[in-house]
Amino acid sequence: MATAAATSASEAEAEPKAGPTAEGEEDEAKAARTRRKVLSRAVAAATYKAVGPGWDQQEEGVSESDGDEEYAMASSAESSPGEYEWEYDEEEEKNQLEIERLEEQLSINVYDYNCHVDLIRLLRLEGELTKVRMARQKMSEIFPLTEELWLEWLHDEISMALDGLDREHVYDLFEKAVKDYICPNIWLEYGQYSVGGIGQKGGLEKVRSVFERALSSVGLHMTKGLAIWEAYREFESAIVEAARLEKVHSLFRRQLAIPLFDMEATFAEYEEWSEDPLPESVIQNYNKALQQLEKYKPYEEALLQAEAPRLAEYQAYIDFEMKIGDPARVQLIFERALVENCLVPDLWVRYSQYLDRQLKVKDLVLSVHNRAVRNCPWTVALWSRYLLAMERHGVDHQVISVTFEKALSAGFIQATDYVEIWQAYLDYLRRRVDFKQDSSKELEELRSAFTRALEYLKQEVEERFSESGDPSCVIMQNWARIEARLCNNMQKARELWDSIMTKGNAKYANMWLEYYNLERAHGDTQHCRKALHRAVQCTSDYPEHVCEVLLTMERTEGTLEDWDIAVQKTETRLARVNEQRIKAAEKEAALAQQEEEKAEQRKRARAEKKALKKKKKTRGADKRKAEEDDEKEWGDDEEEQPSKRRKVEGSSSPAGGAQDREAETGLLGKSVPVDVDPPSKQKERAAALKRDVPKVPHDSSKDSITVFVSNLPYSMGEPEAQLRPLFEACGEVAEIRPIFSNRGDFRGYCYVEFKEEKSALQALELDRKNVEGRPMFVSPCVDKSKNPDFKVFRYSTALEKHKLFVSGLPFSCTKEELEEICKAHGTVKDIRLVTNRAGKPKGLAYVEYENESQASQAVLKMDGMTIKENVIKVAISNPPQRKVPEKPEARKAPGGAMVPRQIYGARGKGRTQLSLLPRALQRPGAPAAQAENGPAPRPAATTSAATEAPKMSNANFAKLLLRK
Repeated sequence: MATAAATSASEAEAEPKAGPTAEGEEDEAKAARTRRKVLSRAVAAATYKAVGPGWDQQEEGVSESDGDEEYAMASSAESSPGEYEWEYDEEEEKNQLEIERLEEQLSINVYDYNCHVDLIRLLRLEGELTKVRMARQKMSEIFPLTEELWLEWLHDEISMALDGLDREHVYDLFEKAVKDYICPNIWLEYGQYSVGGIGQKGGLEKVRSVFERALSSVGLHMTKGLAIWEAYREFESAIVEAARLEKVHSLFRRQLAIPLFDMEATFAEYEEWSEDPLPESVIQNYNKALQQLEKYKPYEEALLQAEAPRLAEYQAYIDFEMKIGDPARVQLIFERALVENCLVPDLWVRYSQYLDRQLKVKDLVLSVHNRAVRNCPWTVALWSRYLLAMERHGVDHQVISVTFEKALSAGFIQATDYVEIWQAYLDYLRRRVDFKQDSSKELEELRSAFTRALEYLKQEVEERFSESGDPSCVIMQNWARIEARLCNNMQKARELWDSIMTKGNAKYANMWLEYYNLERAHGDTQHCRKALHRAVQCTSDYPEHVCEVLLTMERTEGTLEDWDIAVQKTETRLARVNEQRIKAAEKEAALAQQEEEKAEQRKRARAEKKALKKKKKTRGADKRKAEEDDEKEWGDDEEEQPSKRRKVEGSSSPAGGAQDREAETGLLGKSVPVDVDPPSKQKERAAALKRDVPKVPHDSSKDSITVFVSNLPYSMGEPEAQLRPLFEACGEVAEIRPIFSNRGDFRGYCYVEFKEEKSALQALELDRKNVEGRPMFVSPCVDKSKNPDFKVFRYSTALEKHKLFVSGLPFSCTKEELEEICKAHGTVKDIRLVTNRAGKPKGLAYVEYENESQASQAVLKMDGMTIKENVIKVAISNPPQRKVPEKPEARKAPGGAMVPRQIYGARGKGRTQLSLLPRALQRPGAPAAQAENGPAPRPAATTSAATEAPKMSNANFAKLLLRK
């Protein structure tokens, strides 16, 4: 059928085209392209239809009706090119531009998985059969393809296979497909396709070989292995020969000895098919398999109930299988887990480690290592293990070198990853060298590799990450040790150590001592002494230790002259170090003094501002009182007027109301206008009502059902009424307790008590929700007096390789705009714009991708991008470690006295920069005399100042407050 469709298509294409030759050449060319495209789709539809029911037409997007419609469109386009022609031309042009863009992007970064998938989809849509085959081949060389991609490729190739050579090509594709992942569906397709070639030479043996390999690979699969067994039995049953009956018996018996789902139906089928009673051994094996099935059922049911990728369930299943220790079942459960978790490096590491230590089968081990680095090329640990496995199994040196070059181009996330892979390769090259020979090809290769590694880290890695990844020069140190210990070339080792020290390591004592130990073991005393003398002059972190080592060496081996020189140099150096430390301490003390003075100035300025504000307020009150006195002269007698006081209660007594009405009426019965309180006074009355509400102490026994809500706007008029609908969505709210100040102002936080604990846990998800333009903080209610170290931070502070940190964003950038930019490089799971406590953006964001590969690609593409005239910086999320505040016990000096904190105080360099410590602890001075029974006496100046101020009684304070 496929051949007939192809023939008709070629005949239709060969028909002469009608139309003008001069003006319509361009139109005819477009019509020809349209016909080729439509006909290629029609050929695909017909050939796919020829494959049979094994392929779902609707899944592949081709149906019989589609083919008929496309043939109709082709004929109409041939007779009179019209709207369809322009439709297809526009679509084709758009697809061609997208194909060119994807090809260009892949030329820049060949490890972009999504680009490969999109390119294959578009080429297949355009009917570019040769190009789509090349694109698939290229992708399969870099990445292992998923089951869906392989089945799509195989169906396309099967539809075009017309002779024996094409069938062999399809067989080769099946062999590649079954090596990527353990997929029962691919094995089933392989077996069914091989049945179609049974008429060829060796066809029967080929079919049996495929099915036997399928049983070895996935026959133990509890849920999907049954299909392979049944397909194999049906094939053998179809061959009507007496000798084949024993083969079917054997398949039934083998299957019933394995724990599989729906075993009872298979057993009943065997009883019905077999003419003789089943042997006792078969029944015993069947019962034993049923018992095993009961042990496996909980894990299989957990997998069926969970949602993909089900990593935790697979991990538990793997632990169970490894305890049992059946290598075939352990391998199968690892393979099943990796189908859904192929981008989890830790799972690949565990699998490869098991194979390296337990099975040690060369082909299997190397195949798994190769698949691991193809799935997770950004993980340096997998590449290092691959190189070790290849060396362990005696792989050719050229193959190992090619693998190492692939690792360098894999695109690691950190600069240190490149150092690690270079170390692994250099260790391999070092083990190849026979150091008994003075010179060899392997030794020269090792030295050239060391030289190349240093150049690569300096140029490639440092240019990309702004650091070489090897600040301590570990690779250079290893080279120096090899030259000194194995090659007896101390001259080269000294040159390397000189280079190490010039890279900023001369100030570290441990680097000098490492060099000294190397000279001590393989050099001479003269160079040891020279190294220590240089160390004494250059070391800045632990100079005392270096001086001690020098004096110890001279005490053991040196002459009197050497001893005198060493003592002089060490004393001079230590004196200079102490002088520098004293100057640094004085400078710090001066800075601290300046900070204290600035703090005092700010404090005085605040006090003066507060006093001025109070003075203005007093004047305003006097003015209002004078106005009130003037009004009283025109009313009734003063004794009849009610006293002017703040009303605390919300309602007044009837007698009071009558008295007020009398006061509002004049002597002649004329009505006087009612005095309505101004808004400020109404606000004061509302605040008074809130102030007089009795304060209810928090019950710590209800912490489990209570959440603490903070960072709310101070301007909220009725916090309880506004917050209740928000929290009632989480569960029934028992009480909302907003906290007010003594003046009755809302303080921006409250307690929300629920009826049930699960409601409180659900309310924690409202953390950072925007309320009146501010992010509302919702945290567990914890008594800080009982748990002083309790901290709540919603986000991780560790390295997250699948999450990006974006800085330099414009403040106007929204979450939707950033997501539109980021999703071009992978699947974005979450975006969080960082704001301050007032809800204003800080120009920072965290972008979480689906996996590490997409995140690393996004770093390469987005770092340095310009967004609204802002150049952004993008890096893998790795926040610095939070500093834990020192315990008071940790700040005690050896003598027991308390040592002051840093000059900026307990909280670091804050806005006020106050140390919050007595000055006596920050200023060195003679210790004050301790009183016999109480605190030490104050300095004289303070005492005299205190005596000058007269003592004031309560009456004096009252006069000050009432003074006008």
